Amino acid sequence: MHEFSLPAMSCGHCVQAVTEAAHEVDPQARVEVDLASKQARVESPQPRERFVDALKEAGYTPAT
Repeated sequence: MHEFSLPAMSCGHCVQAVTEAAHEVDPQARVEVDLASKQARVESPQPRERFVDALKEAGYTPAT
């Protein structure tokens, strides 16, 4: 399970964009996004860095 803190998330559109970015990396991934806490969890065997790159490309750079 990969966990990401995404401070740039602020609305439902952001949740959708984050979910789509994760599914571009792994269409079978289980993605949970919590807008209130600005957190995303992705369950996938793919490497974390692939999700980080996809999230950055979508405009949601994970906080370190």
